[in-house]
Amino acid sequence: MALRVALAQVNPAVGDLQGNVELAATFVRRARKAGANVIVLPEMCLAGYPPEDLLLKRHFLEDCREALEQLAVETADLGGTVLVGFPEIENGRCHNSLAVLEDGRIEVVYRKGCLPNYGVFDESRYFVAGTEPCVIERQGVRIALTICEDIWSLSWLDGFLAPARPFDLLINASASPFHAGKSRVRDNLIGNCARHFGCTVAYCNLVGGQDELVFDGRSMVVDASGQVRARGRAFCEDLLIADIDTDQRPLRITATGEHASPMDDLDGVAEVYRALVLGTHDYVGKNGFSRVLIGLSGGIDSSLTAAIAVDALGAENVVGVTMPSRFNTRETISDAERTARNLGIEFHTIPIGAVLDVFHETLKAMPGWDDGGIAYENLQARIRGTILMSLSNQLGLLVLTTGNKSETAVGYSTLYGDTAGGFAVIKDVPKTLVSALSRYVNDQAGAERIPESVITRIPSAELRPNQKDSDSLPEYEVLDRVLRGYVEMDQGRRDLLAQGLDEQIVLRVIGLVDRNEYKRRQCPPGIKITPKAFGKDRRMPITNRYRG
Repeated sequence: MALRVALAQVNPAVGDLQGNVELAATFVRRARKAGANVIVLPEMCLAGYPPEDLLLKRHFLEDCREALEQLAVETADLGGTVLVGFPEIENGRCHNSLAVLEDGRIEVVYRKGCLPNYGVFDESRYFVAGTEPCVIERQGVRIALTICEDIWSLSWLDGFLAPARPFDLLINASASPFHAGKSRVRDNLIGNCARHFGCTVAYCNLVGGQDELVFDGRSMVVDASGQVRARGRAFCEDLLIADIDTDQRPLRITATGEHASPMDDLDGVAEVYRALVLGTHDYVGKNGFSRVLIGLSGGIDSSLTAAIAVDALGAENVVGVTMPSRFNTRETISDAERTARNLGIEFHTIPIGAVLDVFHETLKAMPGWDDGGIAYENLQARIRGTILMSLSNQLGLLVLTTGNKSETAVGYSTLYGDTAGGFAVIKDVPKTLVSALSRYVNDQAGAERIPESVITRIPSAELRPNQKDSDSLPEYEVLDRVLRGYVEMDQGRRDLLAQGLDEQIVLRVIGLVDRNEYKRRQCPPGIKITPKAFGKDRRMPITNRYRG
């Protein structure tokens, strides 16, 4: 006898309660048509995740309850057991909960017991932890219910589930955001959980982009030995189905469906690229835009951003604009046009020389203004930002900014200039990874979507004659190494010097990072792909005299 379990990794939108109910019901129908007895939907599926301060609105929580009841009614005639995540208000307290729906009613609700409060998670701000485990039984199989963080601390979970033992299957409904390499961490974590409890683990993860976060799916079913028996696809919706032989202990699993492979063949660069594409697609679409606008400089950052946008939205929905001044070389102007042609996007040239001259003459009315310093260089970037935002306003195009993490970290950008826009696609991508991603774009296409000259050219902002990024910054290989330690690993000066890094470079980079927090606060959101991104992951004071 077999219990057929379906893991529905879906892509909801935060706050779209009716749309999320319809999405969940569609997947429940598909699962029941495939013969599934138990259908699992991800954590907070009905609300979308994370709903943030929507959770402080009582009427939002009440509407989520109505959405849950609607889903129960809509799936009543399908049969089977449906597990779905939602925010629950109970006796004035809010819980991160998993409802068990059966025969058109809410049979029981499990409340998440371990609330994460680190990195991008603020669950202690919103939720009260549940105190009781929940076990349901289907076809003689005892099923323990958990939600995301519950399984990330085995010592805590061991004690929490002690009253519920024995159980044969542990289900985890999750909304675990992506960063590079996290899938391997999850594999180890879930494998350890299965071995520890000597049971099968069915893990259902959210998929899709939500503001700065991307959820990568990769739901899985793991046997009691810790081996992955079935895995959902990465970065797209999927329905993963597994048959569980109820006559054996430990349970024996047979995966079904075309996406039942236990292998995940995405390497680090490939999975980052997929995350950037999905994050861009969902941010644009979920916020009501269909087309985007990019300032194409002929440099690698804007070229990569354009390639991601094309893969996310289609070439017909991407518009490139190059805005040369007298400081731009023929080569970069030509490469901007070549990039647009290779990607098949609409392309326009708007020279800014005459506008720059008018601004300069106007500003000369103020004593002390001249065209020989950084302010004049930044004026060019601000003119370009104004042009892009004006076109955005007139044409309804979302401006994608093109700054990378290395530049964002040290403030190598112009406030209200190249930072102006609606979404920062590569905000969390270090400059050295930008190069690797650009080569990946071409390798996948078997052609130069991004011209080789763009990839190999010495980086330059081209705001003054013969300018190079290295005039103002350490070489990017060194800079990214310092930034990885200081920003992503919270290492201090002594830690970095112990790695053999140059003291003057370390002190300079630390100072730049700390002094430019005010700029980062005013930049648009961007996709998180590293373990610690600027924004929710890393929250530092703007006024800050500590240099460590």
